[in-house]
Parts: sequence; structure tokens; C-alpha cells
Amino acid sequence: MEKELRQAVKEAAARYYRSIYGQKKEFKYIPPSGKLLDEQDLLHMIDATLDMWLTAGRFNDQFEQDFATFLGVKYALSTNSGSSANLLALSALTSYKLGEKRVKKGDEVITIAAGFPTTVNPIIQQGLVPVFVDCEIGTYNINAGQIEAALSSKTKAIFVAHTLGNMFDMGAILDICKKHNLWLIEDSCDALGAEWNGQKAGTIGHIGTYSFYPAHHLTMGEGGAVVTNDPLLHRIILSFRDWGRDCWCKPGVDNTCKNRFHMQLGHLPFGYDHKYTYSHVGFNLKITDWQAALGVSQIKKLPFFIQKRTENAAYLMKALADLTQWLILPTIASDVKPSWFGFLISVKPQAPFTKQQLVEYLEQNGVGTRQLFAGNLLRQPMMVENEIPLRIGNSGLLKSCDLTEKEYALLPNTDFIMNNTFWVGTFPALSEKELNKTSEVIHRFVKEHTK
Repeated sequence: MEKELRQAVKEAAARYYRSIYGQKKEFKYIPPSGKLLDEQDLLHMIDATLDMWLTAGRFNDQFEQDFATFLGVKYALSTNSGSSANLLALSALTSYKLGEKRVKKGDEVITIAAGFPTTVNPIIQQGLVPVFVDCEIGTYNINAGQIEAALSSKTKAIFVAHTLGNMFDMGAILDICKKHNLWLIEDSCDALGAEWNGQKAGTIGHIGTYSFYPAHHLTMGEGGAVVTNDPLLHRIILSFRDWGRDCWCKPGVDNTCKNRFHMQLGHLPFGYDHKYTYSHVGFNLKITDWQAALGVSQIKKLPFFIQKRTENAAYLMKALADLTQWLILPTIASDVKPSWFGFLISVKPQAPFTKQQLVEYLEQNGVGTRQLFAGNLLRQPMMVENEIPLRIGNSGLLKSCDLTEKEYALLPNTDFIMNNTFWVGTFPALSEKELNKTSEVIHRFVKEHTK
């Protein structure tokens, strides 16, 4: 009876989807990002709802397995956002279980200021010191050639994002990490499916992170993941995600270790229930099975999503190629296969117009735009209004609230990105019609300003 009733509900939901959402959406305003959902996504969400299992369950198990298989990694752990994934990744490196490789308060982490704040926030939140290195124009990634000059005896890790799906110089950074015994966290929240020499973004360093917010390559609404090939890091990340507990049993399961009442940990009495033993100052950053059910459906379409983003970026690259006198289009290393989150454009300094003018024109004419997130994070109120210890390149220790134009000048390309760079959409729901409009509006603007 239950099976028949479940099927009837799903059939009704499918009819609803076809009636309400079955027609292709026409964009009066072209958003720079967005989700692409179909009937199967809805049916998976309905299926999870009918289970009435409110926490992570069978769908989460399936998603973590499917995601690890897609990436070719040993371990994938879901979490409630890409930002939480970053927090878990960095927090894991502070674990006492890592021994001498443990990252401690006051240690330094190499990063960049041109990106999303939640790549840098965990560094600050864990009492570590961010060390900012400038970016390259064109790839908008960290300038790997400047990293070694920024290292000190306190540097313990590199934590940077692959900017908008275009991977940073993995070869150079891997060499630096190996030479100086540094941890590498790849923030791949905007780069799911990108490849370097055939290896997927997020799977090459020690830990990789991903986001499943609606703007990203696949969506759970809210959601993210942390991946690694290291069994110890996997166990530590799991602990931080699940309240900091030492136990690794899944919800509703007891005594996976077969030693639940026979351990001596901390200063607890012998045999204290391992299920309630805590080894880290952790969080609760799990997802619901409803979110995971959507992820299980979405990941089946992930190769199509990545291919469509690739095709859309290639289309814009070709369509705008005649404007390179005034605009900088993305550059791609020969060993990189991007998985575009969006299409980055910079206005050259000698252009007879500004980024601000072009962005406002695009928005007024129905083409959505976005900044490269924080622009220059060091100029944001979160830094200006707080006494956050940091370094810039090979500078001495500074306070974020005391930075002047002299210090900002140490990151000239980061300021260039803030002033000159923006991006437009490549997400899979966009067709040639929308891409043509984007190109036409940009061409019309440039023509009007270069007569």
C-alpha cells in the first residue's frame, strides 16, 4: 500500500511540474547565475519528504558516494554550505591528531584578497594570520611566482580558490607545498569539474571544498562538500562537522567501532560512552536528506551542466574577441580545462569608459552582472573596522584597521580587479539567444563610447 501511495504522490507531483514549470523560461533579464531544475529533481525531493527522515539519511549516503566517484576521491563529506566546507577544511588542520603538522594559533596561511570572504574568514576565525599575495590579470588567480617571497617560518598552509572555475597554477603551487611542507586546501566552490592535467579541481591538494548554492554547478539549495584522500583528515573533518565528537557512527547507528564502552579518552572514566565523547571544538554543519535527495538527482546531470557552461564561455570568448582593444577576456593555461562559474571581463585602463559605466549599462539593458566578489577584501568594512592581524606579501605583521594606500599598493592587481573587473553569466539555462543579447549590449555600449 505504501509503495502505491508513494507512486501516486509522485505522479501527481510530476503532473504539477509539467503544468507549472514545464515550459522553457524566457529571460527578460538575463541573470548572471542560476539553478536548472527538472521533473526528476522535484520527484527526488518528494521521495525524501515522504520518507519523513529529517536528518542526513539514505540520500545523503548515496550523494556522498556518487560525489566521491565523480571526482575520483576516497572520501566526500556533505555539509550545509560551501562556506561551512571551507570552515571545516581549515579547522581540520588545527587538530591535535595531526601531531607536529598541526596548524596552531598565530601560524600563517597564504591566500588572496580578490575573492569570496569565506575563503579567508576561517583563517581569521581559527586565530591564524592570513598572508595576502597578489593575483594575475587574465586568470584572476593567485600569482604563484610571488608566494615564496611571502613565506615565513610560521607559514603552514596555502588556502586559495580556483577563480570562477579557472584553475590556479597547480604545478607551481604543488612544488612550493612539497618544498616547504605546506598544507594545500583547494577552494573549488566555483570550479566543480575543472581539470588540471586530467585531475579534477579539489582532488589534488590535501583537502578540496565545494558549494551547492543555486548559483553553482549543481545545487541543493544550500549545501556543500569537503573531499580528501587522507583517511585521518577524513575522520577529523567528520568530527568537526558532527559536533566535534570522536565517534563516527552515522545517525541511528551505534557501536560501529565495536569498542563503544571500552575506551579511555581525555580524563573521562574508562568505558565512557564513545557516542558522547568529543575530541574537537566542533560544529553541527550537516545537511538534511531532502537536500541530499536533490543532490543525488542533480549530480546525474553534472556532466551536461559542465559542458554547457564550457560551451557558453567559449561562445562569449568568440563573440567578444573583436573588443580586446578595450576589454581583457579570460586567459587559460594550456594544462587547464576550466569549468566556468561565470565569464570574467576587465575594462583596460586606457579605455574611454569605466567598468562602472559598462556594468550600469548592462544592468539597465537587461543583462545581469556581478563583481569578482569582494574585489579587494582588505578594503571591506569587515577588515577596516576590525583589528585583524595579517601580512601582505613579505611585509611585517600589520593590523587590518591600520592599512593605508601604501599597504594597498602592495596588491596592485587586486585593486585593478576591484576597479576594472566584473562577470556575466554562463550557467546552463542560458541559450545562444541570451548570450547573443549579452554580446550585443556590450558591443553597442563600446560603439557608443568609442566613436
